[in-house]
Amino acid sequence: MHILITGGGGFIGRKLAQRLVRDGALRGRPISSLTLVDLAVPAAVPAPVPVRCLACDISDRAALGAVMSRPFDVIFHLAAVVSGAAEADFDLGLRVNLLGTLNLYEAARAAGNVPVLVYASSAAVHGGEEPDEITDGVELNPQTSYGTQKAMGELLLSDMSRRGFLDGRGLRLPTVSIRPGKPNAAASSFMSSIFRETLQGQTANCPVPRDFAVWHTAPRTVVANLLHAATLEGAAFGFNRCLNLTGRTDTIGDMIAAMTRVAGPLAEARITWQPDPVTERIVRGWRARVRPEKAQRLGFVTDASFEDTVRWFLEDDVLSPA
Repeated sequence: MHILITGGGGFIGRKLAQRLVRDGALRGRPISSLTLVDLAVPAAVPAPVPVRCLACDISDRAALGAVMSRPFDVIFHLAAVVSGAAEADFDLGLRVNLLGTLNLYEAARAAGNVPVLVYASSAAVHGGEEPDEITDGVELNPQTSYGTQKAMGELLLSDMSRRGFLDGRGLRLPTVSIRPGKPNAAASSFMSSIFRETLQGQTANCPVPRDFAVWHTAPRTVVANLLHAATLEGAAFGFNRCLNLTGRTDTIGDMIAAMTRVAGPLAEARITWQPDPVTERIVRGWRARVRPEKAQRLGFVTDASFEDTVRWFLEDDVLSPA
């Protein structure tokens, strides 16, 4: 079983690689090699099998083709220009999120072995005139360039699966919190920083009010659901290979209260509350309530509480960081 992770230098890519190494198998077969690619060479992941860590710009078709000259059995496509950056630089987002994704799909098609391809889409494909609560089958209506690029990747994934070029399955990820590492250009970055930084003695700003509701999920849960998507048979997804992933709806205030129940009141005192109209305009275009019946029916898991998320962050990324 040969596995490729694009965006392998990011926090989800690294956590996914570590989980794959621990499991040692996927889809009932032992893992024989793991390849991680990102713009910069990803950090090494200790493993009993060969792990290649390569620098590759997925928008460079020739460079990506060289990486994929050997067929992969399973591909996890996590590489992307995040929401705020794609909104600030349309051409960059288009080049990576759309053309880079197309390059990957075409390379997977050219390999000729119909690989399983798990595509990390986003809840940002929803918005605009859609209902306040998203149900399966609601027409996509993204209100950002990032969401639009992800939606186009979804349509290509389903069509190329229909044609038998690859075996795709796309997951519309909720906001992932608490993300380890440093703040990034994602519009949702504050939804991690107000917990990540403050739990480690630093200040962080929240640009939206306490009653702002968030559709979110924990890193551990995202990794579990990415792996679950890879193990399911493609036919289980039906004609549309993409679905709304499971998540939770909580207000920022609810999430802060959960942090306080786990870690005490000091972290909340380090949060500042300065509005940011640009960030708020983007995130208020996203839907906070989703009824993911298809994902639940297929066995994708949901966080029980944000308290768990706080505990997992402290265990995985503060007390014993990778």
